[in-house]
Amino acid sequence: MELDLALPVTDLTRALVDVPSVSGDEAVLAAAVEAALGALGGLEVRRDGDAVLARTTRGLPSRVLLAGHLDTVPIADNLPARFDGPRLYGCGTSDMKAGVAVMLRLAALLGRGTGTPTGVTPRHDVTWIFYDNEEVAAERNGLRRLAAGHRDWLDADLAVLMEPTAGEIEAGCQGTLRAVVTTRGRRAHSARSWLGDNAIHGMGELLTRLAAYRPRSVTLDGCTYREGLSAVRIEGGVAGNVIPDECQVTVNFRFAPDRDVPGAFAHVAEVLDGYELALDDSAAGAPPGLSAPAAAAFVAATGRTPVAKYGWTDVARFAALGIPALNYGPGDPNLAHTRDEYVDVALIEEAERVLGSYLVTGTSV
Repeated sequence: MELDLALPVTDLTRALVDVPSVSGDEAVLAAAVEAALGALGGLEVRRDGDAVLARTTRGLPSRVLLAGHLDTVPIADNLPARFDGPRLYGCGTSDMKAGVAVMLRLAALLGRGTGTPTGVTPRHDVTWIFYDNEEVAAERNGLRRLAAGHRDWLDADLAVLMEPTAGEIEAGCQGTLRAVVTTRGRRAHSARSWLGDNAIHGMGELLTRLAAYRPRSVTLDGCTYREGLSAVRIEGGVAGNVIPDECQVTVNFRFAPDRDVPGAFAHVAEVLDGYELALDDSAAGAPPGLSAPAAAAFVAATGRTPVAKYGWTDVARFAALGIPALNYGPGDPNLAHTRDEYVDVALIEEAERVLGSYLVTGTSV
């Protein structure tokens, strides 16, 4: 298939949505993106698996990186895409093919031959990263792979991750960890329960402790991150007539980015003192990074007041590399992964205009 980067950004979004690209099946879309970028003539383009990388090399004093994933969650009878008044419906519209369309339109603006259209002057060199397997397990994440194998491509003064934010700037992100709490007892026949020690009952005080937990709120660079400690899974029991001798509760801690993973786990261990606790999975958060000059300039260009990002995103991968990173995209995060997923056309057009005015001077898009 061919992508026409001269299409209006909303029509380009529709064309992208109509190419199925469920995680692990991005090859067709990646090939189309690679071909479209290569045809521009003014970009260095590289393919890595089903990730596509492109960049300008004008020798400008600053570099901005735009990143977005090509994959979607499984299709839920919501293809092909369709317009309904001011909305475009379809799998991946919000998360995040509208953002990918904006990225491609800006690549077309900045990568035409050896220059840009008359009256347009680039403010920054730009790198575009279109990556695979964001919606699945972290070990398959294409950006993780690129950070390991093509670290130089990620160097930038600012990274903008085009995750859906409904046009707001969401700064940094929370860290997350899962821990497993285990209680142990003694099996017995339930008809003679006094001979056993019920491990499920042993979780009662722990659940009470979690229900009474009061999360702290932390303000960093004017953005307030609220933490949360929650039981998210419970497992236990042997049979309908057996007193269980083991029970496990999985606890999820969403923590502000002023904590690192060891500090976050130490806090959970303190709250759950007296219980057997094991770390199951974790990912550090990302600080807002709004004091970086490139980030401050981007905030000024949007005219938006940044807010904290609740949840974890790949901005944390950039933060780990010392690169300031923000979440900004036209999709609505509340619609991501839903059967009725859609994106507001006005937000796609606004994102193209805002990013265009940040990246170039003169007539942009």
